[in-house]
Formats: sequence, C-alpha cells, structure tokens
Amino acid sequence: MVVKGEPVYEGTGTTTITNPCLIVEVLSKSTKDYDKTDKFKYYRSIPEFQEYILIDQYSFSVEQYAKRSPGEWIFKEYEGEDAVLVLDSIEFQIGFREIYARVNFELVED
Repeated sequence: MVVKGEPVYEGTGTTTITNPCLIVEVLSKSTKDYDKTDKFKYYRSIPEFQEYILIDQYSFSVEQYAKRSPGEWIFKEYEGEDAVLVLDSIEFQIGFREIYARVNFELVED
C-alpha cells in the first residue's frame, strides 16, 4: 500500500489506512475472485485510490488497474519472465525477475 501525504486512519487505531493511492495484492486461488470483484469495488469507493496491482503467485502474471478519471479505469496485463511493471500512480518500475526472485513455482501450493 502507498499513501501520498499523511495517512488517515479508521477510528482511533493505526492499523487501517483509509486513504491509499496504490494497493498491491498477491492473489491466491481461494481469494482471487473476491480480490478482483467485491474488494476492488470497495477500493474504488476510496477517493484517493488510483491504482490496483494484482500479482499472480503461480505464474509470471500481473494485472494493473489505473484510474484515469472518476469511473474510468484502464486495465493492463503483464506476462512473462522478462516483463516490466510500470506504475502509474507513483514513479516506479520493477522487472518480473525481481518480483518473482525467490518464487519457486514448482513448490507453490494450490
């Protein structure tokens, strides 16, 4: 999660931030449908939220959703070991070889 400026917390605690501009999720088979639907719908209701990155833990695959204007999101899909993820909401890019550096796909369980 990335927050531009000062974080705004839910209630009196400091565990739930309510103003992220970027959220990155690692997908699992048991939660990927929820992450892509209801959870993403909730995130889109956050005014500061600008970008959502979904990383597949079973293959070299990343989905990127970037907000262009209210109600308009652009989808990009990156695949392959040589791909490079370029973020929209902050100045940052990273190659898949670095993202998946310590992942052994043969050992990843369902």
